[in-house]
Amino acid sequence: MNLFSKANISKENFLSILVALLPLSFIAGNLIINFNLILLILFSLILFNKDVFTIKFYILDKLLFFYFFLVIFTAFINDFEFYKNDILWRGYFPTTIKSFFFLKYLLLYLVLRFLVEKNFLNLKYFFISCLFASLFVCFDIFYQFFNGKDIFGFSSETSGRKLGGPFGDELIAGGYIQRFSIFAFFTLPLFYSKNFKKIAKYLIPVFFIIFFVGIIMSGNRMPLLLFLLAVSLIIIFQKQTRKFLVPFVVIFSLIFFLIISVNTKIKNNFLNFYVQISNMKTIIVGDESNYQNIPQYFKEFSTFYETWLLNKYIGGGIKNFRYYCHERPNIDKNSNFICNMHPHNYYLEILTETGFFGFVVLISILLSILYLSFYNKYFSKSSLTDNNLIIPFIFLFIVEIFPLKSTGSFFYHRKYYLFILNNWNTCGYYKK
Repeated sequence: MNLFSKANISKENFLSILVALLPLSFIAGNLIINFNLILLILFSLILFNKDVFTIKFYILDKLLFFYFFLVIFTAFINDFEFYKNDILWRGYFPTTIKSFFFLKYLLLYLVLRFLVEKNFLNLKYFFISCLFASLFVCFDIFYQFFNGKDIFGFSSETSGRKLGGPFGDELIAGGYIQRFSIFAFFTLPLFYSKNFKKIAKYLIPVFFIIFFVGIIMSGNRMPLLLFLLAVSLIIIFQKQTRKFLVPFVVIFSLIFFLIISVNTKIKNNFLNFYVQISNMKTIIVGDESNYQNIPQYFKEFSTFYETWLLNKYIGGGIKNFRYYCHERPNIDKNSNFICNMHPHNYYLEILTETGFFGFVVLISILLSILYLSFYNKYFSKSSLTDNNLIIPFIFLFIVEIFPLKSTGSFFYHRKYYLFILNNWNTCGYYKK
């Protein structure tokens, strides 16, 4: 296009920059994220037209297409039942409409599949963006922790045990650092090994300390565990880093105990987390008489089963958990408990909203991805053996699908997850 020629920028660099802007878009908010994604999809379709859809589709792709079909089918069936029973409090066929909008993520998947498979993306820009964005969020958290306000003026006084940093009252800074900082550890070794070879071995531990402390100060406890899990797995499975496992454990332990020993608020936060984990046995046993001391989102775990039984094969449709949760046959009518929008676990949500069939299809997709990436990278001789670019995507994907954790909604807050899945999936298996 003449526009790119006059600006002296290639189509590849333009699209690579759009992808690299995504970590910054997450900081700017949902409007900017959606705008960035729309630009990426539209310009890819404009620049490459129907070529985007001429890629070869594998079994994994077909499973993904089938899952999106199930989402729409489930939505239509549930909306039809709502219509027959005159349940129109959200309008006509609202679940079906939302499910069709959900297809934009399938389109995003296809666009990224095409761009990476055809080598039209330079992921160097993305890695650099992740490095600086993660550092920025950490330093903003530090500034907010010591000054009471971050550089944008967001106060920490009303946030309780958590700090939002540049995210304001959306207290997700720890989750952001946990996801995007993994790429920071690979930026220098992958793209600047010649220039920073001598200092990289000092900078990477410094990065770890900064990110680790940033997540602790953010107050997000599950992201801290997932961050440590991801780093531990990388150290264990990468031959070059196994020798650092013991120093890693020592450094982690010293920093953590030093911080909780000098700050009572952080100490109480993590002690409370330990108590909450211990109380999970109450949920497993199902003793509702002891629910008073259990956090609201833990109670959602126990509401899952009876909600799922209402539509156990095809589910209740995306974003309908709250409605069906209140329709459970054994619900306590005298209780003040109000069902949340989702059960705070990806797998429980998928079961309740797309049913047993949707759950089986999605699990098949996840297991296929693990086999094509993790197994082929570390346990077989394949084209991925020498592909180091895929490493952060593999382990970030593993911790993202880790089942024993509380999560946001797969269908409400899936932007992190789907972006990681799309980038990882294409840059790993399909880039030969």
